[in-house]
Amino acid sequence: MCGRFVITLPNDAMAQLFGAAPDNDLPQPPDYNVCPTARIAAVRLGESGTRRLTAIRWGFLPSWYDSLTAGPLLINARAETITDKPAFREAARARRCLIPCAGFYEWTRDGDSRLPWFIRRRDGAPLVMAGIWQSWVRGAERIDTCAIVTCAANDSMAQLHHRMPVILEPQDWPLWLGEAGHGAARLMRPAPEDCLEMWRVDPAVNSNRARGADLIAPTPNTAD
Repeated sequence: MCGRFVITLPNDAMAQLFGAAPDNDLPQPPDYNVCPTARIAAVRLGESGTRRLTAIRWGFLPSWYDSLTAGPLLINARAETITDKPAFREAARARRCLIPCAGFYEWTRDGDSRLPWFIRRRDGAPLVMAGIWQSWVRGAERIDTCAIVTCAANDSMAQLHHRMPVILEPQDWPLWLGEAGHGAARLMRPAPEDCLEMWRVDPAVNSNRARGADLIAPTPNTAD
């Protein structure tokens, strides 16, 4: 967790929201079924210290991986251990990013069936997840990669899963990006109880090939 999410905000709107200069090779939204290894848009600081909206691969590659498949696919980083794990330690200190989305999916079980849920901000604003990033370099090949930071779930989210992404409010963005000095660790906490709403969606989303806005439509009698 988080293992799938949804991006609907156009790139120019994302750039304006974050005050970030957009790169030219950004993936084009919408994408209602963003899966691990997909290219996504993330906000991070450029070399000049200004914000950039850049394309990045979801699936963190530690520097010692010899290939893209040399080890586990690291799509999440646990807040409780992020500064201790060799894979994430340096990125947590110096390479943090913002990962915007419309919401994310989680699953519960009913016997042998996996039942998907869509979770978004209750106020309808873009949901901004905390991320870390790393450039993986082998010879002439360079791939910028990222992982979503997760924490223990709040009580409402715990009905579905014991983990949730770290969700950042606009006033938190400068601190997480490193623009506002030190102390970003205090942001790695569960979202307030009234932050999110969730509903069941069609199991079609269980396939990573599924596409379309109907994937986030509430199934009958399941919306809050």
